[in-house]
Amino acid sequence: MQASYDTQCPFCSVQCKMRVIEERHPDRQRPTYKIEGLPNAASEGRLCVKGINAYQHALSRERLLRPLLKSGGVFREITWEEALGVLADRISDIQAEHGPDAVGVYGGGSLTNESAYLLGKFARVALKTRYVDYNGRFCMSAAASAGVKTFGLDRGLTNPLSEVMHAECIVLAGTNIADCQPTLMPYFTKAKENGACIVVIDPRTTKTAEMADIHLKVKPGTDAALANGLLKVVVEEKLTNPSFIASRTSGYEDVQSYVTSLELTDIAALTGVDEDDIRRAARAFGRAGSGMIFTARGVEQHRDGHMAVRAFLNLILATGKIGKPGCGYGAVTGQGNGQGGREHGQKADQLPGYRLIENPEDRAYVAGVWGIDPADLPGKGVSAYEMMELVHKRDIRALLVMSSNPVVSNPNAAFVEEGLRSLDFLAVADMFLSETAMMADLVLPATAFLENEGTLTNLEGRVLLRGGDRPAPGEARHDWRLLSDLAARLGKGAYFPYTSAEQIFEELRVASKGGAADYYGITYERLRREGGVYWPCPDPEQPGTARLFERRFAHPDGRAAFAVAVNNEPGEKEDADYPLVMTNGRMLPHYLTGVQTRRSPALLARELENVMEIHPRTAERHRIGDGELVRVASRRGSMIVRSRLTADIREDTVFVPMHWGGVQNVNNATNPLLDPFCKMPDFKTSAVRIRTLNAADLAPLEAQEG
Repeated sequence: MQASYDTQCPFCSVQCKMRVIEERHPDRQRPTYKIEGLPNAASEGRLCVKGINAYQHALSRERLLRPLLKSGGVFREITWEEALGVLADRISDIQAEHGPDAVGVYGGGSLTNESAYLLGKFARVALKTRYVDYNGRFCMSAAASAGVKTFGLDRGLTNPLSEVMHAECIVLAGTNIADCQPTLMPYFTKAKENGACIVVIDPRTTKTAEMADIHLKVKPGTDAALANGLLKVVVEEKLTNPSFIASRTSGYEDVQSYVTSLELTDIAALTGVDEDDIRRAARAFGRAGSGMIFTARGVEQHRDGHMAVRAFLNLILATGKIGKPGCGYGAVTGQGNGQGGREHGQKADQLPGYRLIENPEDRAYVAGVWGIDPADLPGKGVSAYEMMELVHKRDIRALLVMSSNPVVSNPNAAFVEEGLRSLDFLAVADMFLSETAMMADLVLPATAFLENEGTLTNLEGRVLLRGGDRPAPGEARHDWRLLSDLAARLGKGAYFPYTSAEQIFEELRVASKGGAADYYGITYERLRREGGVYWPCPDPEQPGTARLFERRFAHPDGRAAFAVAVNNEPGEKEDADYPLVMTNGRMLPHYLTGVQTRRSPALLARELENVMEIHPRTAERHRIGDGELVRVASRRGSMIVRSRLTADIREDTVFVPMHWGGVQNVNNATNPLLDPFCKMPDFKTSAVRIRTLNAADLAPLEAQEG
């Protein structure tokens, strides 16, 4: 007997379409599965190793099947009726004693648009708390805020992926497409075949950097200075586009004055990139008739990530490479719905459609859609990490976490864990007992991508409809249904009358209408028929906007804004006690904190444990051999990982992936210093020291294991 489910990969922001074929055999206890890529405009039917094996975690025997309540430090199964009663009672009691803001809501960038929308509405209408934010704060916030300030609008790509292959020069800054979005690599290889010059900016020689014509092996934390160096060369060699600057931008003179005042020798010394290489890259981009710049976490996850992105956007504006074929900017989203997740209200400062919660007109409009008085909407909250600081201060006493694992994903993890343990009540909705769920008082079983229908928005800004036809295991519930049921128990059921994801999307359409991220013209029927629709799409008769800013930018004056991005030292510098810079990132087989991919046998087998990449000469100085267990320590904490010697990394830098918790958690050591514009933590530059493990290190681990 055979069943098939058309869905899309739950992992990265490409959101590749695929079919899962389930074959049941009378002579076998368990079914077998075949995975096929489905034609789509983004990945063109391609799947990577994560997508091919994504079904494994959805079918894992570790899936949560029933609500769990902790009693005496031990979980026991309870009914949904009991679970909702416990949750509603604890929320009500805490808010009655300490006020509405004593309860916080923490969401995730993998939630569907419908669930993300409802989470924001639930926090503000059912709980009336200002404290709602999500883990996408650690993913896209620097690029998002930079896009809004520069262009007046934040969308991942300003032009379609199909135009990448027609760009004459492509700059990939802090992004490793080959490992993080591998199904997009053919766009870049085709561009190279067409004669494009590929510039990669990365402290490591990644698989992406291997295809580069020019690899700028930048020191972590100095990306803004490098972008300024590129612009300095473009300006001084008269490779700018004066007519574009004059007619479509503002603020150029200040930026021009600043970059021309800099010395390229100083920039080379700060960034660790040779002057000649900076000149070659700048000339390649400046002289190209068309070009694109992509940034990702390598540029963005710094204390000056916002301004680092703006420095690269200055380069785009100065050369006029935007709003026309083969030209534009791409913020390469990390999470599956990192784009849609930040558009519709689960960020502390936003309402649906990218409206702002502190804007009176926006408040009035959304309150009207929700049927409440604008005065009853709470004000602006704080960012994800700042919520953890408020947990520590006991301003937040209860937390509802949905599809996120903050004890692993936040910087300064020990501080976060200590705070979560101090909560009066912690509830987590997830598919598995994640590291955060293990700490919870109440755990609620959520559905997986095969079971949960809804829309997601990929890195292009293309809205896609994901099927969810496979029955949910046990008593797992959709996130949106959980929120609706809980709202009813809190006496707010009239505001959450939904019976399907499509019904929620119909309300989302109206709530976003007229906003920057306008979904009003998008319907489930259109998505089924067309396969995907770009936003903004203000009318059902319009095709959606594939290429932005062709005639004007989204600021009231129609112009894009330059900004001076001052050259800064990294957020934390190495010294005699902590002589190396640690940066972090992803591995091809794993995703985020590994909660899902570590439940896939095929993916876990590729990378069983966390590692530290280190240059052989650096390893020799520290007496570390290949494959040894190493303690990596910063001023905040430490982790234990296995060494991996490679000449592909700078000698002053070590690299540790982000997919493990516990003693392997890189965020035990990362820096919580926040960007003042977007509150992005400085994940990418932590001063560390390293040494091989000894018997004294193993004793507490053995005790913990026992």
